[in-house]
Amino acid sequence: MTLDLVDALTPVVAEVGLELVDVELKSGILQVTVDCEGGVDLEALTNANRAVSALLDELDPIPSRYSLEVSSPGIERPLRTPTHFAKAVGATVSIKTRPQVEGERRRRGVLTAADDQGISLVEDEGDGVPVRLAYSDIDRARTVFVWGGTSAPGGRGGQSKKSDGKQTEKKRKQVATP
Repeated sequence: MTLDLVDALTPVVAEVGLELVDVELKSGILQVTVDCEGGVDLEALTNANRAVSALLDELDPIPSRYSLEVSSPGIERPLRTPTHFAKAVGATVSIKTRPQVEGERRRRGVLTAADDQGISLVEDEGDGVPVRLAYSDIDRARTVFVWGGTSAPGGRGGQSKKSDGKQTEKKRKQVATP
């Protein structure tokens, strides 16, 4: 059913200048994820919601009650299709593999390649050699937002480790507030 909805919704979403990223029905909520170059604003989401809602009213593809949710993928985006992975090459990703896959189930690193069969990942805690995973090996995946230049809130509070393992204090620039 979800694939049929993707086929039906793709042109409608494209008409309002957006790309259909994902369609998922869970717990009575039909989640339609849309995006465009530069990100999605509230007006674009409103237009997409109206267009999608009108088509769903016409097609009536879901026999039970549901709520429609149209949103952007956000900073940390789910990766489900080879196209999603291809767009995320160069980004830090978090991957959970299926139980039958050898090694750690939870992996994190930089996505270095994606093709029709699978991906290559240089793991954060690895030896720098890319690990190859087939799409059938991946249970869940998403991009990971990496804070640039400073540690994340709740992190080491302005401290960083040098390559020799010693802690150093970062100098913080003070800015006067009006």
